[in-house]
Amino acid sequence: MRQNSAAEGGCALAVSSGPGVAAGTTAARAEPAPGAHRRTAARTDAALAIHPAAATRAAWAALLVVWFVWGSTFVAIRVGVESIPPLVMASVRYLVAGAILFPVARMTAPPAVRASDRPGIRQWLGMSVVGTMLLAFGNGAACYAEQTLPAGFTALLIATVPFWMVLADRVINRRAVGWPGWLALLVGAAGVAILARPHGAGAALPTLVVLGGSLSWGTGSVLAGRLPAPARPLLGSSMEMLTGGAVLAGLAAATGELARFDPAQVSGRSWLALGYLIVPGSLLAMTCYVIALRRLPTTAVSTYAYVNPVVAVGLGALLLRENLTPVTLLGGGVVLVSVALLLWRRPG
Repeated sequence: MRQNSAAEGGCALAVSSGPGVAAGTTAARAEPAPGAHRRTAARTDAALAIHPAAATRAAWAALLVVWFVWGSTFVAIRVGVESIPPLVMASVRYLVAGAILFPVARMTAPPAVRASDRPGIRQWLGMSVVGTMLLAFGNGAACYAEQTLPAGFTALLIATVPFWMVLADRVINRRAVGWPGWLALLVGAAGVAILARPHGAGAALPTLVVLGGSLSWGTGSVLAGRLPAPARPLLGSSMEMLTGGAVLAGLAAATGELARFDPAQVSGRSWLALGYLIVPGSLLAMTCYVIALRRLPTTAVSTYAYVNPVVAVGLGALLLRENLTPVTLLGGGVVLVSVALLLWRRPG
């Protein structure tokens, strides 16, 4: 798999579904290490070459899982925060998922790979920055906002992450945007302005919180390309979950959520939603994302950035009876068109 910069494929690989996990940061840039790691990767590629059609079908099936599961996590968050404080819920999600994924990701590789790709203090510091910006600030903002905002509306706002990635890439890496990129950003800004109108002043603060979280997610995704990270994508993602979950736990304690949290008061559907966020929403979808990224074109995988909001809007209307106004649909459609322009403006 070739090396990807933070901005390739339309700058959206680290969107990871907004409330999902830090998918595109470590996953998109994992490369075989020298020596035994390279030989292991060669043997894996040779094995996959025996049944390339089957491997491709499996990768498309994995992408379908990413489309549906990461889109559905917006609905799960909305149900979870009905009786679980948002920062507490997010911290439990990522601490549990990271604690499960980290030993699995660390021990499933051959001994030579484990020896050459052993995370040290530099990798932990790098992943803590990414985990804080993407999971603590980015996903934490979505969880906080969904106490009042509909799941579908939140998903449409988080679809703006590619815009922030393009702007952050321009500032941090001095990457040229070009007129198609600026046009896409202007279209996206118009879509956000349309979306913000029908919800009134009462939704102003959570809307700004989601947009601020999206800014943090996009900036952190670009910074991830400059920070030390493990070569194995699942290992890096588990480290992001653990560090991001720890920051979320600290924020929950600082805001008083942890002191107010009473497990006895949590409803059964909120517990089920939290379990869904941990297992399918984090562990299954993350594994499927890595499979898809290794076998499919970047532009194909990046389609989740605008499929996920569509899934979230549909499931929100179907399962939660969320109201879909014509203005919301119009604004969401404009945002998704601009995201598509950003994703497809460069070859993936």
